[in-house]
Amino acid sequence: MNSIPDYMTDHHRHCDELFAEAESAVAQNDWPLANQKWQDFSKAFEAHIQAEETILFPLFERATGMTAGPTQMMRMEHEQMRSLASELNQALCANQQEEYLGLSETMIVLMQQHNMKEETMLYPMSQMHLHNAEKIASRLKEFCED
Repeated sequence: MNSIPDYMTDHHRHCDELFAEAESAVAQNDWPLANQKWQDFSKAFEAHIQAEETILFPLFERATGMTAGPTQMMRMEHEQMRSLASELNQALCANQQEEYLGLSETMIVLMQQHNMKEETMLYPMSQMHLHNAEKIASRLKEFCED
């Protein structure tokens, strides 16, 4: 897995699995498990976004000169998802099952739409425009898995 699209898409799937595990635990009223799975998801999710915002996006913008294009949109969507994650965390902390499950449906849709844009456009464009893409993929992996 030495390309940006391969690694980052794989990490999306990892985050999706963790999110689904947290949601499943909430649906079963298993709050201790839900909290653990939510913490696992939150850590992976934030690491992924941070890797994009601190490594991938700046390099992409420098290489392409596009600062008001796809990376700006992705950053806005990251903020939307962070806000929703905060609401999910509040519902989880209060053991509000219905609230959590309602918010999680919204979060799933946002993540799927966001991931699709990155996986079909931004990651392949990054792979194409960044001369040392394999090294960058390794840096992203190290950052996400630290």
